[in-house]
Amino acid sequence: MATSRTFNASNLFIFFLVMATTNGQAPAPTPSGPTNITAVLEKAGQFTMFIRLLKSTQAADQINTQLNSSSSQGLTVFAPTDNAFSSLKSGTLNSLSDQQKVQLVQFHVLPTLLTMPQFQTVSNPLRTQAGDGQNGKFPLNITSSGNQVNITTGVVSATVANSVYSDKQLAVYQVDQVLLPLAMFGSSSAPAPAPEKGGLVSKGSAPSGDDGGDSTDSSDTERIRYWLISTMAAIAASSLWI
Repeated sequence: MATSRTFNASNLFIFFLVMATTNGQAPAPTPSGPTNITAVLEKAGQFTMFIRLLKSTQAADQINTQLNSSSSQGLTVFAPTDNAFSSLKSGTLNSLSDQQKVQLVQFHVLPTLLTMPQFQTVSNPLRTQAGDGQNGKFPLNITSSGNQVNITTGVVSATVANSVYSDKQLAVYQVDQVLLPLAMFGSSSAPAPAPEKGGLVSKGSAPSGDDGGDSTDSSDTERIRYWLISTMAAIAASSLWI
């Protein structure tokens, strides 16, 4: 009996030891799926307009494909908030062609991964997926002072508010303005029309070098002409009576 009780006690001790060890272990990490730019932005919130633009231009699919490619060097995305889109002039997006909308999204994406400290050492202008900034069409310049990062495009100036997401393949930064490229928004107003031949003088202004004497001479001429006509008419009338 003593042997049996000792055996049962040993079994119970082993059982509780196994249970304690099992419960103390951390659960195995769930394998993460492929990086998805829209999922990242949806989780962060306040990027509804940018997500819609990413999807409508199919840029989201292109970004996700690049992120999950073995040859990818990573991507940096500047994500404007919904407030940034709301501050645009009414009809700005609707006035763009489909191709221009694609370029607008691409202008917010750098083909390399940049961390916050790397902003201090980048060479301007940066190349975006919209094109090379060296040709003056899509320049993107970054200046950094401490923790503050500013972006200029030649049309707008924006500030990097904070880091939304970062891993080994993707860095997403929140910006307070929609980055408008110079190639598409550089000429906000049409140039003044060229003057017509002959150099028309604006209404109400005298010609250059004229003191207004022409109008007086014209009045005198009209009075003399009227006197001559009246005199000739009188002579003709008197001759009829003779």
